[in-house]
Amino acid sequence: MRFAFRPPATPLRRKLLATAALAAILPGGTGAQTRTLYVGMNGGIMEKTYTHHVFPVFEKLHAVKVVVVPGTSSDILAKAQANKDRPQMHVMLLDDGVMMRAISLGLCEKQRPNPHLNDIYPTARFRDDMASGVGLGMTGIAYNTRMFAEKGWAAPSSWMDFADPKYKGKVVFQSIPSSSFGLHGFMMFNRIQGGNERNVEPGFNAWAKTIGPNVLEYIPSSAKISEMVQTGEAALFPLTPTAAAVLKTKGIPVEYVQPREGSVVLMIGQCVIAKNSAPELAQKLTEFLLSPQAQANVLQFGAQIPTNPKAPAVGEGAAQVAQIKQWLKNAVTLDWDSVNANRPAWNARWNKTIER
Repeated sequence: MRFAFRPPATPLRRKLLATAALAAILPGGTGAQTRTLYVGMNGGIMEKTYTHHVFPVFEKLHAVKVVVVPGTSSDILAKAQANKDRPQMHVMLLDDGVMMRAISLGLCEKQRPNPHLNDIYPTARFRDDMASGVGLGMTGIAYNTRMFAEKGWAAPSSWMDFADPKYKGKVVFQSIPSSSFGLHGFMMFNRIQGGNERNVEPGFNAWAKTIGPNVLEYIPSSAKISEMVQTGEAALFPLTPTAAAVLKTKGIPVEYVQPREGSVVLMIGQCVIAKNSAPELAQKLTEFLLSPQAQANVLQFGAQIPTNPKAPAVGEGAAQVAQIKQWLKNAVTLDWDSVNANRPAWNARWNKTIER
């Protein structure tokens, strides 16, 4: 049997071993461990766009790995709330209404001043800079162009088209407890019925006699729409121009329509999660996501409209930005303080009376 020769553990050798061990765990040292940031955000095309075209640049700049925790905005909020004392995520991207609730729950840390924060549209800066908008859009109507052509139907133009009897069994609506799209659609219907963000009685009372009979399925998110359009199940559904554009790039026959009553502004917000384990890196990531470089890539590969006007937009991207600005002229901004104060009660009522 052979025995490996080991030099005696002299004081000098012990010092050299300790130095090598320290170098192995420090950033930049030989064998340095890669730090990890966890980001909560929507899955699907949004996750794919950020992981393939945005995060790699940041990872290379800061020797960090960014890992997405996918889910709807409501899912991510629930995770952050459940772990608020020892956060498992560092940054979260949420629909604006859900972000407002996250801020009110004390889950967000104030974003530090930086040049990109100063560049974004004023409407993309949340109150006291507790969050910032990374994507601008709205919820309106989308429809199955193939089915409409086959049926000889004119394109929809109003939120009340969801109540047209010819669409019986062909309307797909997102659940308001889990989807901003569904909530937006319901709130616009409620407004048309005479309600507002403080009074949803008109919407709830009229639903069962109008839109309700036409609904084939209430879905928790928009993930199933692609499949339901291709199988000929879905004719009409609330959606954003960005989501419709992404489906079109996949060959799905859909088109977005701006309702004559207006769409609902939908901002994708980001915030640094309070008490997270890497606050400096998390702040740097939120700053980077507002940069022209990051936002240009998300526009090009994910059809997300930039909130930083310095983000270059060319070709189809430039046309999308121009069209969004046009649609924003009659877009509605909800009173989120009133919505979030009452949403738990609305969710319970929705589940009990509409999706029972």
